[in-house]
Amino acid sequence: MDFVDKIVIVTGASSGIGKSCAMDFARHSAKLVLVGRNVKNLKETKDECERISGIEALTVTADITKEDDIDLIINNTIEHYGKIDVLVNNAGRLLMAGIRDSITNYDKISAVNVRGTYILTQRALPHLIETKGNIVNVSSVLSTTALPTLMAYCMTKAALDMLTKCAALELAEKGVRVNSVNPGPVATELFLRAGLDEEANRQAYASMGMAMPLQKITSCDDVARLVVFLASDHASSITGATHLVDCGLHLGKPVF
Repeated sequence: MDFVDKIVIVTGASSGIGKSCAMDFARHSAKLVLVGRNVKNLKETKDECERISGIEALTVTADITKEDDIDLIINNTIEHYGKIDVLVNNAGRLLMAGIRDSITNYDKISAVNVRGTYILTQRALPHLIETKGNIVNVSSVLSTTALPTLMAYCMTKAALDMLTKCAALELAEKGVRVNSVNPGPVATELFLRAGLDEEANRQAYASMGMAMPLQKITSCDDVARLVVFLASDHASSITGATHLVDCGLHLGKPVF
């Protein structure tokens, strides 16, 4: 796979899946636009990517819940590189929120997982149409698997999957592909940020791994490799598809 002279935007690039995606794109010589909120972590990702590829990466400190920040992402990318070839919508938020919890938690999750992703995709579209580029959305196996303690998160990821399908259908005539990667539990800081302490986080991942059909949880690198493949010319006939990478969780063996 070759991304020489390809401009790739990765949101949520300061850690976890986004960081792994950025590093794998760097291994394939992409010119990167790294988007995130944590300045220190974003710089660490930038340094790692530049060490791998020898190509300078552009960082944009931005929050995709803010439209001005979304405009900043697009404007800085076009000013610096002149085009966009790939958009990886990886930024996401998880909070423990069920039907009896405050609507505030749903609003916070939806602002990132749905609204922010939708608007960023809209803003990037004219440039992606010009290059006949593509979009990869990072969704979740929980778009199709119900968990009462994560109801709001499940709902937003289901919405993201439908965004993938509808956008793929609408943009196919323009030569723009749209796909989704749907990971199972991945060892990131997502649960810590959702409110679990470190010990509870460790125990949660350990129990989930043992309950998976493959007896492990998915790694960030596993997800990143699939994202990069879908963004590449090797996937030129794939659009509107959701791709599970979940160690078999979708097969129905209970995890919790």
